[in-house]
Amino acid sequence: MFFKKQLILFLSALLCFTHSVSASTLLVMGDSLSAAYNLRQAEGWVSLLENQLAQSHPDIKVVNASISGETSQGGLSRFDALLSEQKPCWVILELGANDALRGYPLEKTTENLEAMIEQALKVNAKVLLIGNQIPQNYGQRYTEMFYRLYEKIANQYEIAYLPFMLEGVALNKSLMQADGFHPNEEAQPLVLENILPYLQPLLDEDKIG
Repeated sequence: MFFKKQLILFLSALLCFTHSVSASTLLVMGDSLSAAYNLRQAEGWVSLLENQLAQSHPDIKVVNASISGETSQGGLSRFDALLSEQKPCWVILELGANDALRGYPLEKTTENLEAMIEQALKVNAKVLLIGNQIPQNYGQRYTEMFYRLYEKIANQYEIAYLPFMLEGVALNKSLMQADGFHPNEEAQPLVLENILPYLQPLLDEDKIG
């Protein structure tokens, strides 16, 4: 089993390398938290990541397919075409919060996220799943089940998992916009700092040489 897993990782790295010697793609599939809501695009954490990778991993192209208000269903409807067009080696999947805020059945959110992960793995893309939390006023049982569904999915597919990208940000009013849901410009570097320890190992796995 160990040898098989190592072989899959090697073949995945080789496939990414052969897609293009000059550029491999990191695809970000998210909602407003990744779409720089109410900010200039250059201020969002994805753009900050792109700037950083331009120095540390100049062969990686970042494609931000995040849309404000996006649900897991909407993401799934776009995902197959994006995989075909972009041929990513890595996918950051940050969706589901809008499902919960609209009271969607958690089973449907789970199905949609699992379908996207399976599609990504099928084309040998490595996936970082980013979880989320919603306010307690949606009910303790629902909020807890929503939070836990990401961990269950990550364990099931053995993929990288960040429980909450707004750790250290969400409860700090000085780092949040007036709506209380979206981080402001000052928070974006902190959001990126939360993400990098989970993303960096995936990127470094594909270094060949």
